[in-house]
Amino acid sequence: MRGLALLALGGVFLAGGALADGTPEGDRAAGRKIAGQCRTCHGLEGFAKIPIAPHIGGEPVGYITRQLTAFRDGTREHEMMSVVARSLTDQQIADVAAWYSGHQAVAELSADPAAAPALCAGCHGEDGIALVEDAPNLAGESNIYIETQIKAFRLGKRQSEVMGPIAEGLSDTEMQAAADWYSDVVLTVTMTE
Repeated sequence: MRGLALLALGGVFLAGGALADGTPEGDRAAGRKIAGQCRTCHGLEGFAKIPIAPHIGGEPVGYITRQLTAFRDGTREHEMMSVVARSLTDQQIADVAAWYSGHQAVAELSADPAAAPALCAGCHGEDGIALVEDAPNLAGESNIYIETQIKAFRLGKRQSEVMGPIAEGLSDTEMQAAADWYSDVVLTVTMTE
């Protein structure tokens, strides 16, 4: 048993500035207000309330920003998220990303880490806490959500130079095994003010 893995992401962000890539810096207090729109599905702390929504608390700021921007711009589509994100400004996206990324995600793995899906663990971690910024945390996600996303990559409904070829090479059994592995991980998201 691996025990607990702690990932504390984020910190304090100041509004009004810009990051090196030109995106605005997020203001966590403003992000908390915007997150009121997100709480029905994702919770204010970022722990999903419904099985088809992902946990977003503790995700890297860049990952959240890219996903919200993709929903807003139509390069990623989802019945609800496309509508919600369509009206968000770059600053509002930065703010809500700062809010959710500032939380702590803790994963507890009860199985042997060596049994983790090898194709997934290099980016998403054995315990589902992502090791690279472009990958989301998978710890504690519902197997329905994970499997749906892998299938979306396989079918080209979601685009990724990394995930597309991986998903295309997975059998349905392998896909379900990966989804089941990460859904069995116990995730705790702690909201930080």
